[in-house]
Amino acid sequence: MLKKNHLLYLYICLTVFLAVCCSEKAVVNPLEKALASKDIRIKRVIDSLDQYEVQIRYTQIDRRNDSVLFTDFDFQVNPNHYFYPASTVKFPAAVATLEKLNEIDSINRNTKFYIEGDSVETTFAKAILEIFAVSDNEANNRLIEFLGFDALNQQARKRGVNPIRISHRLSTKNADDVTTKPLVIYVNDSTTVSSKSIVSSYPVNLPMQKVLKGTGFYDEDSLYNEPFDFSLKNFYAIPAQHKLLKKIIFPNHFPEKERFNISENQHTFLLKAMSDLPKVAGYDKTEYYDSYVKFFMYGDSKEPIPDHIKIYNKVGYAYGTLTDCAYIKDTKNKVDFMLSATILVNKDGVFNDNVYEYDEIGIPFLAQLGRELYNIELKRKR
Repeated sequence: MLKKNHLLYLYICLTVFLAVCCSEKAVVNPLEKALASKDIRIKRVIDSLDQYEVQIRYTQIDRRNDSVLFTDFDFQVNPNHYFYPASTVKFPAAVATLEKLNEIDSINRNTKFYIEGDSVETTFAKAILEIFAVSDNEANNRLIEFLGFDALNQQARKRGVNPIRISHRLSTKNADDVTTKPLVIYVNDSTTVSSKSIVSSYPVNLPMQKVLKGTGFYDEDSLYNEPFDFSLKNFYAIPAQHKLLKKIIFPNHFPEKERFNISENQHTFLLKAMSDLPKVAGYDKTEYYDSYVKFFMYGDSKEPIPDHIKIYNKVGYAYGTLTDCAYIKDTKNKVDFMLSATILVNKDGVFNDNVYEYDEIGIPFLAQLGRELYNIELKRKR
């Protein structure tokens, strides 16, 4: 028969064991759980991680009285590992535009303008709407002419959105010209003024890993059998993208000096632009279906997104890289969370050949990742 002290010892050991087990169960990483899914859209990427250069940040959101609490979970997030941000850089450009408009008394977001030498008249509001509704490159480039690269980068960093380096326009000739073109701005229906050109500093090579990618690239019709050099390209890391999203969605939960200088009216406008589907913005819903620029949860389907699901986001896709940075809110089930992720899908290792596995691998992965985390959120106790 065991002595009483032996029984006591066994009781203590059992208690500690159960406490440790319960504790471990309580801190299960939900992102790791989502990535352990047996769904082929997740599994085939996780089984070959090296080639996909995945980075993910997921944020759980809890509320205590008047406070909003963020719990971040990361997978392979490394600001020193380069990925091409593509159109995600349009988000900080839109925010910086609203801030700059606040500094100029004579114009606002509805002011008409055109770029010198361009025949397209637009407004700052329309350009921002086009950026989020269909990721319009020309709309973004017009804002770059208004901002200049140095001011855009400095404004983002000033608010704690870093690391970031925007150094070129998107899908246009002379994309990396550091001198902006003047804007011709309508003071009223019959009077215009021209802004001055802005000269930014020349970009330097990014001092980080993975700026050389692949085994070859095309330049016009010529194939070069060497890695493609991204060291002078735009750079916008996952932590920076996620920080900007948090500060725009929940501005009042950051110190005043860290908030962006945009009015309540501008903030409402920006949130609507970020979440409106293309059809709401006036685009043909057959060509520009609901998930046209919404990768998480719905990117692999052309079916309508339910009305109770709102996605405030900005995607990017180019050079085989897919990225989405999103705040997802289910008003019906009172669920909301944030998710930023990037994946490279370039199996042949050649850039600029237009042979990328966007539809086969990349978008299905991001869509299923969103669904896995959404289902976890539905069951999570708050």
